[in-house]
Amino acid sequence: MKRFFKVFFISLICFSLIVAGGLFWLNGSITDGRVDASDIFKILSNDKDDRINVLVLGLENTRSDTIMIASYDTKNKTGDVISIPRDTYIDRDGFINNGNNKINSVYSVKGIEGLSEIILNITGIKIDKYVTIDYDGVRAAVDAIGGVEVDVPFHMRYTDPYADPPLDINIEPGEQLIKGDRAMEFLRFRKTNYAGYSGYSNGDIGRVEAQQGFVKAAIKKALSFKLPLVVKEVYPYVDTDFTLTEATSLAVGSIGLSAENVNFHTLPGTAQTRNGISFYILDYLATKDLIYSIQGLS
Repeated sequence: MKRFFKVFFISLICFSLIVAGGLFWLNGSITDGRVDASDIFKILSNDKDDRINVLVLGLENTRSDTIMIASYDTKNKTGDVISIPRDTYIDRDGFINNGNNKINSVYSVKGIEGLSEIILNITGIKIDKYVTIDYDGVRAAVDAIGGVEVDVPFHMRYTDPYADPPLDINIEPGEQLIKGDRAMEFLRFRKTNYAGYSGYSNGDIGRVEAQQGFVKAAIKKALSFKLPLVVKEVYPYVDTDFTLTEATSLAVGSIGLSAENVNFHTLPGTAQTRNGISFYILDYLATKDLIYSIQGLS
């Protein structure tokens, strides 16, 4: 395993605490009478439609190891989280079947704006805001909500002394409360390097499914906390163009939200090896159908 932070869907925890906690509300306004939540949406959204789209990145140093779009329908008050696999093949000038054709290589060169442009090209979704998080933010987010209950599907065993930080995953199967560093290990695990142990049969996609379950549980638990306080705890560990005032104000309006209002998706495609490199090749017709379905288009 290379030196990176496998933060994939755990970054959604910070998103839910900082952004979604306020965006995915059931009440029509913030209860202290100072700000109307719908007014915040008018400020945040670049368009006058009923959706706001937030790009959420989990970083491996300068690479975006986690890429997702959190899309909120302000009219129907439902949320959709769309995962873009990090190995997704994209066209880039000067590169063909090269590691630079992976979408996770774009952020380090072209930043948020460049990555947002590529996401617009492959999905048709326009990004309004962004949130990025690294290892310290992951730990702060999980610990801020007291850990997450998960059902570990099998004995996860893996070591990599060269990882940063060094990695020694040894998580027994079964239901258990996972916190901080162990949560990170759970989310990073994909395959084993020990005889007699197993990994996900479908590799990174299997890990995505496990991470989605983790985040669903995390969101449900996060919503039971006083989110404005949790936001203040986590906010210093993220980079975002949401101000702390916006994030805290938005979080106030989340009381009463059910995690069932948030749906998870992965862009459809298949794994493929080109020039000895593993890529995820998007099915663009199926992707179009998925985005149309999420946005309620015919």
